[in-house]
Amino acid sequence: MRRASIRQVAEAAGVSMSTVSNVLNNPDVVTVDTRRRVEDAMATVGYVRNGAARQLRGAPSVTVGCVLLDSANLFYAQVARGMEDRLADAGCMAIVCSTDVRVERETRALQMLEELGVRGVLLSPVSSRLDAAVELAGRGTPVVLVDHPGAGTRLCAVTVDDVRGGELAAEHLVAQGHRRIAYLRTEADLPSLVGRAEGLRRGLAAAGLDVPWALVGVPVPPPAGVVEAEAAVARVLAAEPRPTAVVCFNDMAAVGVMRGLHAAGVDIPGGMSVLGYDDVVFASELAPALTTIRQPTHELGRAAAELLLAEGRPGHRHKEVRFTPELVVRSSTGPPP
Repeated sequence: MRRASIRQVAEAAGVSMSTVSNVLNNPDVVTVDTRRRVEDAMATVGYVRNGAARQLRGAPSVTVGCVLLDSANLFYAQVARGMEDRLADAGCMAIVCSTDVRVERETRALQMLEELGVRGVLLSPVSSRLDAAVELAGRGTPVVLVDHPGAGTRLCAVTVDDVRGGELAAEHLVAQGHRRIAYLRTEADLPSLVGRAEGLRRGLAAAGLDVPWALVGVPVPPPAGVVEAEAAVARVLAAEPRPTAVVCFNDMAAVGVMRGLHAAGVDIPGGMSVLGYDDVVFASELAPALTTIRQPTHELGRAAAELLLAEGRPGHRHKEVRFTPELVVRSSTGPPP
């Protein structure tokens, strides 16, 4: 079967081909009754708009690439939903890709999306090197950075003040009496994680503590998921003197830490406090409920999509939108033993 044409739609609706074109591209200039008649005719003959031909005539694509570190991670899943909701309002559709924090996967995703002629790319970069994103934008495909600062590039960006998030974590635990805190960190060169560690150091220093002694860094190997975080608990418990609290780089890592502590017979928070980061949907349902640093995930994604949609508007200027995280206190943190 061949794709139905505009001519067939016009004949079925009893209007001119230019009227059908207006319904497709400038519906506001067509009366409601005529528009409804044309839309009914499209359904009758099975007309489907040819997106490739539309782009050849200079119309913007209705697809947008969303390149995220891991779409299975609930933080990025919620960010992606915010993107999709805003794009859907504009009649666009998201193509979501995961890089697994691997440069080669990011490079391939950007290449394929450019070949597809997407309207733009919402990118959560795998590192602080942004050459590929800058070059892509320079060739005419707009790029908006997600959870990553613009870092002096001519790119729009949406970020969270992660330094403040780290400070909030430190302030909360110090106020409860903790003086030696483990921080689960990954090997990824991500500004968001670097910012959280810096915030922790600042918060401990502001409390008058000796930071090199008070903050115990515990690396979590790739892929830095629940299993790897659970295995890292042994290093936390073996540190001398033993830390009385653990700050995790995200809530998924906090789940792993809680599992490891339960397996080791360590009470939470009586024997060890645990603090996460993100406030994903299940954080309040854990046992005990997880104290965490909340990020505005849906708003983050929606704001990124809004910046991308604005790229084609007259007078658009690149800018960076920064959100502020907040501390959510639940029952996984308490005074040290």
